[in-house]
Amino acid sequence: MIREKSRTAVATLAAAGLGLATGGTALAQDMPGEGVTVTPLKSSIAEETFQTLLVTKALEELGYEVEDISELEYAAAHVAIANGDGTFLADHWDPLHTDFFEAAGGDEEIYRQGVYSPGALQGYLIDKTTAEAFGITNLGQLQDPEIAALFDNNGDGKADLTGCTPGWGCEQVIEHQLDAFDLRDTVTHNQGSYSAIIADTITRYENGEPILYYTWTPYWVSGVLVPAEDVVWLQVPFSSLPGERSEIDTALPDGTNYGFQANNQRIIANRDFAEANPAAAKLFEVMELSANDISAQNLLMRDGQDSEAEIERHADAWIAAHPDQWNAWLEEARAAAQ
Repeated sequence: MIREKSRTAVATLAAAGLGLATGGTALAQDMPGEGVTVTPLKSSIAEETFQTLLVTKALEELGYEVEDISELEYAAAHVAIANGDGTFLADHWDPLHTDFFEAAGGDEEIYRQGVYSPGALQGYLIDKTTAEAFGITNLGQLQDPEIAALFDNNGDGKADLTGCTPGWGCEQVIEHQLDAFDLRDTVTHNQGSYSAIIADTITRYENGEPILYYTWTPYWVSGVLVPAEDVVWLQVPFSSLPGERSEIDTALPDGTNYGFQANNQRIIANRDFAEANPAAAKLFEVMELSANDISAQNLLMRDGQDSEAEIERHADAWIAAHPDQWNAWLEEARAAAQ
């Protein structure tokens, strides 16, 4: 749980020239959330804290009382949002989390407007050296036991795929595709704490060993294992997704197919809360953060700046560097409450 103690940030940001009210009591229209408590949620991915903090800080400037961030994996978080046990989640992946969204009640129970961070990619990658040496461009080539054995870490003859943590949603796609692409006999999907298993993967790469892994953008991994320089994306034999997306074509506009749809990260909130709080609802709709900014902050965390205080400092620094955008969001939110 992240200790959200950022009321003092208001004074800091004002000193930075962000145009916050100083002196006297804020006008009611400037604090439309006064007296209302908000419960933010996030998954166990520590790097989601930055995005969540930006939303909580904006809500606080609107007068909302924001509780500590509570951690729930995505499926449970969607249910909690729908039931009112949580107020918002800043990292709903659309369409990856479609099944979670619909199972929790869909639009009737959950508010979802706007795009917080567009154009997120996911997929499978291998080291460039092995890709070029053996002409590997497609995940389907791992049906060949000799190709799969190149990525064997434990001597069982099967490729070891650094995969997705249970409960994130991506694990459902990977498990489905192992069957769809006839890879069960040649590929092992290694799951667990993603931060731990990807760290081991990077170590193996640094030792000159072949690697096979799943990842997503924006995230710090692609700043360490750089696509086209250190690693390459693998395409898939054909489009194949589980659940309600079974008929979806995952090919990108340029024709490449990494097996996952391009996703938008969106803020979702409890429907009743959003309808009763138009200022917060508008804020959730208009906030937008670039993938580059997220990746840059995530890389700082990977490089050791990962304490609660440091992540909060990153959020405050982002706000100070984008005053016009920040104030525009707040102005739209306040206007929606009038």
